[in-house]
Amino acid sequence: MAVGLDEVEAAQRAPSRIAALTGVRALAALLVVGTHAAFWTGRYTPDLLGAVYARLEIGVTVFFVLSGFLLFRPWVRAAAGGGAVPATGTYLWHRARRILPAYWAVVVAVYAVYLFRDPGVTGLGWSGFARNLTLTQIYRAGDLHAGLTQMWSLAVEASFYLVLPALGAVVVSGVCRGQWRPWRMAAALLGIVAVTPLWTVFTHGDFGLPYVARLWLPGFVAWFAGGMLLALGAATVRRCNPYAAGGLALYFFALACTPLAGEATIVPADAGEAVVKSLLYLMVAVCLLAPLVIGDDGGPLGRVFASAPVVWLGEISYELFLVHLLVLELVFAALGYGQFQGSTALLFASTMAISVPLAWALHRGIGALVPDIRADQRKVTRR
Repeated sequence: MAVGLDEVEAAQRAPSRIAALTGVRALAALLVVGTHAAFWTGRYTPDLLGAVYARLEIGVTVFFVLSGFLLFRPWVRAAAGGGAVPATGTYLWHRARRILPAYWAVVVAVYAVYLFRDPGVTGLGWSGFARNLTLTQIYRAGDLHAGLTQMWSLAVEASFYLVLPALGAVVVSGVCRGQWRPWRMAAALLGIVAVTPLWTVFTHGDFGLPYVARLWLPGFVAWFAGGMLLALGAATVRRCNPYAAGGLALYFFALACTPLAGEATIVPADAGEAVVKSLLYLMVAVCLLAPLVIGDDGGPLGRVFASAPVVWLGEISYELFLVHLLVLELVFAALGYGQFQGSTALLFASTMAISVPLAWALHRGIGALVPDIRADQRKVTRR
């Protein structure tokens, strides 16, 4: 990588649309579906293949880093003298309008389906329903409902949406004093990255916090901050070698598949392993995305992500994320599989075959009912 000479001018140059960033959402969604299919069919085994299956959860990291990049760009542009930051009320309204209608539809559908199925023991009753509707199901144990357990990550993302205006104000107005000081901004963002290791150590200690505190925003804010650093990098760095970045992404992913990153779970029991895993995931996602947002050459992978079929799947990736677990659970039962048994490939393929049309229908239906949603999504990508 090489630092540009005119950083302010670079910050103001933005492509009208980075199609590859929509396409990379497709990869993230496929990884999430894949790791869930592997988990349900008992493929989280204590060997290399089991580790690879488990680490496909890195799709969540890609989503978080991408959100940090896309949403922080207006603050970078404002610091560089290229515009105003979004009004907080308008920004929050657009975020709510983008994620909540489809999410609410899926929550209602899942609770309706599980009126006729065994829902398990968590997320039950009106209290569980209310917490899932309001994305507060991660703040108390026992509120993750069957068919919706993947929504813990959406609850984390929603909390990032809420704090971003304050973070942006602290970084741009406080640390940078309203001036274009990229090194100060980088230092502040690295400080945010450091919150996650500290929180991880804290939540693994004997401080009286509930276990679910490991799923709160501080435990993952480093991933969003990594995307925010990419937004700064896109404004200050002229080029990124896609082959070097891709090689580093593979290297860090390989390390994440070793015992260094702990057992196959969202947050390993050992604090050190949990920190290593979180930072390795961050490096993988940053290296994957860097060539797509820095410079003009995303390399062969960037061209794949920008291809029409991949972009199309990326456009419905949010809805795919929402519906896939309910579909997977129903398909798993229909195939007659026992607990942690069955074919991962068949479960994945069957889930995708049903989930993709459902996601498309949900995307189109919500888009018709709330027509400004698509415009909001395009604006975020263009900024």
